[in-house]
Amino acid sequence: MTALLPGPGTTEGLLTVPQVMARLQLGRSAVYDLLRSRQLASITLGRARRIPAYALTDFIRTRLEQEAA
Repeated sequence: MTALLPGPGTTEGLLTVPQVMARLQLGRSAVYDLLRSRQLASITLGRARRIPAYALTDFIRTRLEQEAA
């Protein structure tokens, strides 16, 4: 999963919605639905929505665990 998230020491701690869209290969509406339902954590800086890289990792890990169960 190293292609999904930057490694330690990089400056990409916060991702934009388009970056998350590209990494999950989902459309804008689907990503905003995940944010709205709080399945994917985010913060708001002014009018900008940002997703912490660890939140995307946690989301993917949770989905994988659900699929395995």
